[in-house]
Amino acid sequence: MADEIKTLDGLEAAVTENIGAVQGVETEMTPREPVRDDLGRSYATGKRKDAIARVWIKPGSGKVVVNGKPMNEYFARPVLQMILRQPFTVSGTEDQFDVHATVKGGGLSGQAGAVKHGVSKALQLYDPSLRGALKAAGFLTRDSRVVERKKYGKAKARKSFQFSKR
Repeated sequence: MADEIKTLDGLEAAVTENIGAVQGVETEMTPREPVRDDLGRSYATGKRKDAIARVWIKPGSGKVVVNGKPMNEYFARPVLQMILRQPFTVSGTEDQFDVHATVKGGGLSGQAGAVKHGVSKALQLYDPSLRGALKAAGFLTRDSRVVERKKYGKAKARKSFQFSKR
């Protein structure tokens, strides 16, 4: 077999034949299918720091409800509201989806980040063509930064107690 391959095209053809034979699947990429429930919604979980958000999106007028309250009431700071709107602006779907989210744990900043992550994942499940824009913006990647644990013999994670010479 190595004697037959003389060009790069021959090598590429041999590799694709072997991969298809080994895996038993077609070598062409199959397009992603939308994931929706019986009510036409897509569901995803988002995480940030200690906050976990469960997010459902469905076509609508752009209404966002978090823990039973409107977004403006739950996230009073404009910065947090902007964080929630980012996936829609990047994907160009402002005011096209209604969002229902439940969030637990963490503070408001972490919760806003968790809802943003959940909305991004739900959007790409609802319409797989939006995945490229959301992935390029980094919204589908979970931000793994969390608070460092407290160590024994320390006041906090790294802060030491005050040193006394005498």
